[in-house]
Amino acid sequence: QVQLAESGGELVQAGGSLRLSCAISERTFSSYAVGWSRQAPGKEREFLASISSSGGRKYYTDSVKGRFTISRENGKDTVYLQMDGLKPEDTGVYFCGAARAYDSSWYPINVGQHEYWGQGTQVTVSS
Repeated sequence: QVQLAESGGELVQAGGSLRLSCAISERTFSSYAVGWSRQAPGKEREFLASISSSGGRKYYTDSVKGRFTISRENGKDTVYLQMDGLKPEDTGVYFCGAARAYDSSWYPINVGQHEYWGQGTQVTVSS
């Protein structure tokens, strides 16, 4: 069973930055593509960004493109989401998800393509 644990969420002012971490307990971590999503109160989970198992390919939705950066350190079994230029509408619980990748260049592009999820970390952006 793949287990994911997010950390790094906190209260930040608009315009500020945060770096979220997703630690994955899986000895074959380098075989998994990973994505970040968020869920605001009363809304559905929204997919944001993903990275292929090799780290060579990345995908961003328009809502975060140019502000958020996804990266991974396979040696540390960790994926990061660097968030800059935060806005109040970025507030929500941020989740990382993993999907087994049979192609090292593949990455998920929606919530439904993930097999495993963490418990989430709260990000609050004040205006």
